[in-house]
Amino acid sequence: MENVFKYYEFSAFFLDTSDSFSGNEICFTELNETHFLIFEKNKDSYNLYVSRYQHKNDIGVNAPEILELLVENYDKSIPAHRIMIKQYLY
Repeated sequence: MENVFKYYEFSAFFLDTSDSFSGNEICFTELNETHFLIFEKNKDSYNLYVSRYQHKNDIGVNAPEILELLVENYDKSIPAHRIMIKQYLY
């Protein structure tokens, strides 16, 4: 998964204090000024979300305006999971 995070320029993981991600660690990458892809680390699995915030500094601090689960238990070996990221970033 580290290769996925580096390739798509996700931030380092940090603790969610907004309770939007159950207090798990998250990382994000920017789609534009207000929309972001977020990975939530839940023990040994990762969930991928698309979200909307007023500003990237709100991520992990305030609840998102929009939060949609794209992939539960992301697995980079599954083509449909990889395509989900690509459709948002390219």
